Amino acid sequence: MVRDAERVLGVTLPSALIDLLPLRNGGTVSADHDAFPTHRPTSWSEDHVPFDELMGIGRRAGTSSVLDTPYLAGEWGLPTPLVLLSGDGHCWIALDYRGCGRDGEPSVTWFETDLGTELVLAEDFRSFVEELVPAAAYEDDAPGDPAAAR
Repeated sequence: MVRDAERVLGVTLPSALIDLLPLRNGGTVSADHDAFPTHRPTSWSEDHVPFDELMGIGRRAGTSSVLDTPYLAGEWGLPTPLVLLSGDGHCWIALDYRGCGRDGEPSVTWFETDLGTELVLAEDFRSFVEELVPAAAYEDDAPGDPAAAR
């Protein structure tokens, strides 16, 4: 399944993601790890971005998959090569291969399509996962309300 995904996406997936897949191939992220702290504000919040869903590899009815990346990146005007991990169209978290090439170790980047902005969150997927925190730690923000950051 990983080889097929890499062929479709045209990239080598990071080993840290491949190691995670047998434990969790997509779905809702644990409440202990559903936010990523940021060093600058986004439209989502002054100090973090959400990571409540992880796209898996493979197809399941009614859910998005990393295999949908080529279509979604084109639909939302995202740069390539990317592998989308989470998002809703207006905001995405993705493996960003632009700096490392298709076989390198991608950074993890936050993209805001409506604003045309991006923010590198972590230099690699393993670092991204290790820095995830509970969104509940940011209880002053109204989840899902971009105006909460304003």
